[in-house]
Amino acid sequence: MSLIPATILTGFLGSGKTTLLKRVLQEAHGQKIAVIENEFGEENIDTDILVADTTEQIIQMSNGCICCTIREDLRTTLQDLAARKRKGELDFERVVIETTGLADPGPVTQTFFMDDEIAESYLLDSVITLVDAKHAAQQLNDRQEARRQVGFADQIFISKTDLVSADELAALQHRLKHMNPRAPQKAVHFGEVALSEVFDLRGFNLNAKLEIDPEFLKEDDHAHHDHAHGEHCDHPSHQHGQGHHHHHDDDVKSFVFRSERAFDPAKLEDFLGAIINIYGPRMLRYKGVLYMKGTERKVIFQGVHQLMGSDLGQPWAEGEQRLSKMVFIGIDLPKDILLQGLEQSLV
Repeated sequence: MSLIPATILTGFLGSGKTTLLKRVLQEAHGQKIAVIENEFGEENIDTDILVADTTEQIIQMSNGCICCTIREDLRTTLQDLAARKRKGELDFERVVIETTGLADPGPVTQTFFMDDEIAESYLLDSVITLVDAKHAAQQLNDRQEARRQVGFADQIFISKTDLVSADELAALQHRLKHMNPRAPQKAVHFGEVALSEVFDLRGFNLNAKLEIDPEFLKEDDHAHHDHAHGEHCDHPSHQHGQGHHHHHDDDVKSFVFRSERAFDPAKLEDFLGAIINIYGPRMLRYKGVLYMKGTERKVIFQGVHQLMGSDLGQPWAEGEQRLSKMVFIGIDLPKDILLQGLEQSLV
């Protein structure tokens, strides 16, 4: 049986997760989707589109999708779904996990890596984060969960953009970009999103190329995100008032490392091992395409918290410039220690 793709849908309270989900479930896409809800008290998806007795934990919907509410543990629920699919009791092609608005997506994501049984049945496709444009500035300032959700994202959808000015939206997008440069951002209206932008994004596929806006990388030397923000910086997201904070007050930040020199595999492994040991819980997502001494192929690596994996990618093409690119997204990570250690792990 091929692996069942799983999508994690996260976002702060009221950001529009349920609206997006309803749209995905009601659209005539011919896919059978299992939805796992991990909610308390928010509007449940089963109010108007479910057609079954709600006493059972798993409910079949009119369009062939199924919906279940987590009563115990995500792991148990996933195992139960996979077992029932194997026995032919349930028919579904993919799973969407809607986390509660206050959840840190980290533990949910880790379930797919830590547990062999889950890893044998499921493939984590991506983490999608919804951000409510109207309340985001306040939520990002006040709530670490909201910042973590942004840091984890493979794709960011910004809802309620019609309720804010163009300047406010631009400031929010600028801020999100600094927190997480690897997640594309898209404004969505009432959950109207093409399914191709929700499913099969391969955000966790180790062979996926490292998508970072090239402009973001170019700033590295005289960077926006490196200079100390003083009065000379007039980008709207750095001005006080209108609920904007200097973005360097955000504890979730990203930085990029690039080098044209090859890494020494043993040194790099030692250094990353030590870093993950100390800072693992604060490292949300990290990913890279590495130029390693001793192999003609790209090495693709990525991690979530303390879990890290690497894979051989494509061979370096003839004439292609060999270089390593890594992005780290985390909470108060010591950028200078990381950059220095990476530098010292080069050949």
